[in-house]
Amino acid sequence: MSTSSRFAVAVHVLTLMAWADEEPLKSDHVAESVNTNPVVIRRMLCELAESKLVVSQTGAMGGSRLARQPEEITLLEIYHAVESRGVFSLHRHPPNPDCPVGVNIGTVLNDVLDEVDSAVERVLANITLEDAVKRLRPCVPAAGAKSASLAGVRNLSPTAGIKRKNGKGHPLSART
Repeated sequence: MSTSSRFAVAVHVLTLMAWADEEPLKSDHVAESVNTNPVVIRRMLCELAESKLVVSQTGAMGGSRLARQPEEITLLEIYHAVESRGVFSLHRHPPNPDCPVGVNIGTVLNDVLDEVDSAVERVLANITLEDAVKRLRPCVPAAGAKSASLAGVRNLSPTAGIKRKNGKGHPLSART
C-alpha cells in the first residue's frame, strides 16, 4: 500500500516560491529542486492555480509565483488543493459481506477516519506557508545562501551559484 506524496510536493513547490519572494520560477527550476519531471510540476501548478494559491504567466519572462503572501496561505489550503480524499482510505475492494467483521468494518472505520481527518485538518489549518519557511531556515547551510531571510532571496538567481556535475547552477543558489 502506498501513500500520496502530492501534499509534500505541493508544500515543497510553494515553499520554494515563498523563498524566491516575488521572482517567478520556471517549472524546470522547480522540478530540479523537487527532483521530478517538469510536466509533473506543471500539472500540480495548474491545480494550485485553480485553488488561487499561485499565479503563472507564460513566455520568456514567465513563471509561477505565490498568489498571496506566505503568511496568508495555510497548509490546509494546500492539502485541499492537491489531495482528493482523507488521510486514509477504506479497502479498495469491498470486504466479504458474509463475514461478521467484513460487513461492519466500514462503519467502524468511517468514524475513526473522520476523527483522524478532522485532527489532521485542525493541525494544517494552524500552520502557514510562512511557518514552513521559518522552519526551513535553520536547515539551510550557510554556504547555500547569503541570507536566510526572505529579503535576502532577492539576491538569488536561476543561473548563478552552486555548480553541479552537469555545470548547471541551482535555481535558488546565492550569487558569488
